Amino acid sequence: MQALPLTQSGIQQRGLMSSSEYTFKLVQVCLPEPSKLVVMCDKRKRQCVCLCQVYKSCLDGLLPNYQAFYRVCSRLTKHQSTLLSGQDKQLLVALAGMDVSVPHVAVVSLAVCCRALKLCKVPAAVLHAFDDIRLKPASQVVLGLPEHILAAHAQPSPNPVQLQMTTPFPVTLPECALPADFKKQHGLLAKLHKHLVHRAVLAQHMGEFKSFSTSPFQLNRKGIAHSSRTWQNSEKHVYLFLGYCHHYQQVSQPTLQLFLSSPLIAQFVSFHIAAGHSQLYIRNFLSCAKCVLRWWQSKPGGNHPSFVAGLEWLQTLGLQVADQLPRPSKDPKGLADIGKWMCAADLVHTIHGAEQQSQAQMQQQGVTVETSRDMHDAALAAMIFSHLPPVRLSCIRSLLGPAYLGPCLHPDCKEPSCEGNRLSIMSESPLLMRISLPHHKNARKWGKAVIEFDVPSDLAQLLHTYLGAPRKALLEHHLLIGDACPYVFMDMHGRGFVAAAVLTLYWQKWLVSRGGVPMNPSMCRQVFVDERQSDSATAGPSNQGAAMVMGHSVKQWDKWYDMQYHPRLAQNAVDGMQSWRAAMLQSHTLAAPDLTLSTTLHCRHVLVSDSEESQYQSCCSDSDSDIDIELD
Repeated sequence: MQALPLTQSGIQQRGLMSSSEYTFKLVQVCLPEPSKLVVMCDKRKRQCVCLCQVYKSCLDGLLPNYQAFYRVCSRLTKHQSTLLSGQDKQLLVALAGMDVSVPHVAVVSLAVCCRALKLCKVPAAVLHAFDDIRLKPASQVVLGLPEHILAAHAQPSPNPVQLQMTTPFPVTLPECALPADFKKQHGLLAKLHKHLVHRAVLAQHMGEFKSFSTSPFQLNRKGIAHSSRTWQNSEKHVYLFLGYCHHYQQVSQPTLQLFLSSPLIAQFVSFHIAAGHSQLYIRNFLSCAKCVLRWWQSKPGGNHPSFVAGLEWLQTLGLQVADQLPRPSKDPKGLADIGKWMCAADLVHTIHGAEQQSQAQMQQQGVTVETSRDMHDAALAAMIFSHLPPVRLSCIRSLLGPAYLGPCLHPDCKEPSCEGNRLSIMSESPLLMRISLPHHKNARKWGKAVIEFDVPSDLAQLLHTYLGAPRKALLEHHLLIGDACPYVFMDMHGRGFVAAAVLTLYWQKWLVSRGGVPMNPSMCRQVFVDERQSDSATAGPSNQGAAMVMGHSVKQWDKWYDMQYHPRLAQNAVDGMQSWRAAMLQSHTLAAPDLTLSTTLHCRHVLVSDSEESQYQSCCSDSDSDIDIELD
């Protein structure tokens, strides 16, 4: 840490300092990028931290960990921090180089700041700078936030020198072999590449692109706003592409301007193909690339003809990728051969055994962390398969418990009275539980229709037992920050299954521990449809009602889930032809028609050459139903 001299307005600032309640000092901290800190302490030599409180519209443009920092500081101080105003605020703005539109500047204690930084997982360099100041009582104290967190107040990012795509566009994909240092996780991960992800230019680009994609009304954008899940997927593809450019194309400062390079996009697609990624994965990236180009196109100077040609080039590339790359096989027999499939009977038997074992252990050993976790896993498995038609995993992950009385936690919910995807206890005696799912994949197509049903008695009893003492034991064991998990199901750290991949890995590990195979939980939907549509299907729910609970239609069963649909129809048709043939033979024997040829001569059409046309005449039958018989 190094003190810096005052700026050109130093005389004026010294005058402000003399009349200020605080002592200020401008310093520089060795972070991955140049960052300014304003060191300050009050007249009683108490160490303080200056916190910029911004409006929510500005807060949305900041990096996620700094958003959390602001919120945690406000919560820890119970919204009772001391606001700076007048000369104190003017001096602070002048020293830190802040935008003058910052509405409020508040002072909180250094201890609160350090705690908030740890909870919000800000870059380690910032945290170390605070710790270094805190451990030196003689040093004057703090304001310490890097410059780029004020990106929300900055002007829109400047356009590149030439806002156009690289031409000519590649006419074929380049050859690509996986490099020797190939690794699956090649994206710009925040934990590994803080010095790149948090760069001011990239952070500002991502903030503007997110605002362009997710704003409810953005009339220069094609289509509706991205949902939170769609944005997460787009962000993932952006960081994967930038990570590829950084690791394998030696791009030292990756930004969204790299999407203007068609050769880089072509090389990245070849890299995906060489890595054996699915065509759907590649097409999703190309869709993301088109969104980035439309964002560049919306900026001043983005009307260059190369953007229109670039969007057409990406569209053509996506169509050819879909045509040339095979889809992954979902045939039950092929999946069973590679250990990725269990039939419905085996899966139901495995889950039922887990339910009985968890209840028996709870009665024998009492409520412990281990027995509570076993009951949690049995209840989770019973929700995924067995008792209910397989509900979408996103609905299970977002299912709120009966004890949660707050507002809806779905990030895209706009209904003020919505209670979210919720499990409710309607009555204790007799026990009646109900599941209400207003947020599902087809909610918009169904006119916001809610999937709602009463839980079967066996499953309700299992959930009711788990939601009592076992869940409380898990919350007390995993409680870290002080906020109870509002969701019914939680991971090994006491947090909800916010990410789909976390639930997938959790389910696969549990299923293998029960003697099963590492099958994805989403595959349970295909297992259920395969059994219901098979010729040996047992008595069960109606297909239309089961499809409604699953969040789609029977027509989608045939298109996406029933991989035996076409072979089964073809075989049934061939088998039916045998009975049809036998019926035709039997009717022929009973009718015994007279096959004697009529002696009446019939005219027939004769094909003749031009030279023979005068020797022959052709005549037509009087009736269209007559059949020409060729006489021997």
